[in-house]
Amino acid sequence: MKLRDLVEQSARQLQTAQVAFGHGTDNALDEAAWLVLWQLRLPLDTPLDGTDTPAALSAAQQTDCEALIAKRISSRKPAAYLTGQAWLQGFAFYVDERVIVPRSLIAELLVDGGIDYFLHEGTRQVLDLCTGNGSLAIIAAHVYPDTVVCASDLSQDALDVAALNVADHGLQARITLLQSDGLQSPTLHAQGPYDLLLCNPPYVNALSMACLPPEFQAEPALALDGNTDGGSDGMDFVRRLLRDAPQHLHPQGVLVLEIGHERAFFEAAFPALAAVWLPTSAGEDQVLLLTREALVS
Repeated sequence: MKLRDLVEQSARQLQTAQVAFGHGTDNALDEAAWLVLWQLRLPLDTPLDGTDTPAALSAAQQTDCEALIAKRISSRKPAAYLTGQAWLQGFAFYVDERVIVPRSLIAELLVDGGIDYFLHEGTRQVLDLCTGNGSLAIIAAHVYPDTVVCASDLSQDALDVAALNVADHGLQARITLLQSDGLQSPTLHAQGPYDLLLCNPPYVNALSMACLPPEFQAEPALALDGNTDGGSDGMDFVRRLLRDAPQHLHPQGVLVLEIGHERAFFEAAFPALAAVWLPTSAGEDQVLLLTREALVS
């Protein structure tokens, strides 16, 4: 069997099984190509046709790939958990079930320079709150080489994964990992004030949490559920964050916050807040920027 034939066969199986995407791919063909190429130990940019493509796969290779596709279907786990690797804006990260699969649109803004206009010349201190596997902290450190980064999370399991990624990227000297419930850690406070605060928090509302596909239920609920203080609009963590952020920000500092598909809930909770909605590949309603001045006023 040829590589393209196997990938297309696998894509049909994924589509028929109605697996959910959204953890690095958004369609069956891309997901099938990712899993098959990973199983074959081929670069993920290997063309399915061409001079660099294997002429034919052995029976053993085909069997191994089919087994991985079958596992993806039966387990309903995100592909990144099966491969142990996720990609975000060209950067590779280790992942497992201790962390959500990185997919933040903030990474896009960092790499494309979408927030540079709002940063003051002396930007040196960056905080990545709810860091998960450390991906945003690591990308920020690469994009802004003159900064030092503090990356915090409530979950020690997540921080253990983040430590692996920080080491893989050789950034131990520039990224500090801290355990903190939001902005509560005194050590985190002592590291500031921060010029740039990044946060992709738990923000999923209660109804959406109840309807999540199995692939998303496989991720730590702590990183998704925005209703842990008893609310239902997904904004519980965000309320605490916006209350506490000014005392941690430089006078010219900014907060970049991702709220996914929850803009309506965000605006209902904070109707008077002067937010700047940032354009991303997913539209202009998923990531916002708040200056310290806006938060104080």
